[in-house]
Amino acid sequence: MGEEEKKMSFFKTFKQILGDFSAGRRESVIALTCKEVQELENIFSLLLLGSFVGFPAPPTFLAVELLPYMEREMQVLQYRADTSGDMLAELCGILGVD
Repeated sequence: MGEEEKKMSFFKTFKQILGDFSAGRRESVIALTCKEVQELENIFSLLLLGSFVGFPAPPTFLAVELLPYMEREMQVLQYRADTSGDMLAELCGILGVD
């Protein structure tokens, strides 16, 4: 193996390492961006449906106009409401409180 071939092999390996490092960083940034989008969606739904947890409600006309963008959040809300139990009622039933 000549000197020129060694240099080419070194540069090829170095280029491969940098490419792998770059791909890893891109995946990390994409994952972080996806997480940030989820959090922004959560904030958006909390702003529109905040009256359920005690936040002031936005103007009705604004909430109604933005409601179509909340389809997935409404499905999640419906699923959680269907699958969750009333813990206070269960506790009162166990303790025999009328």
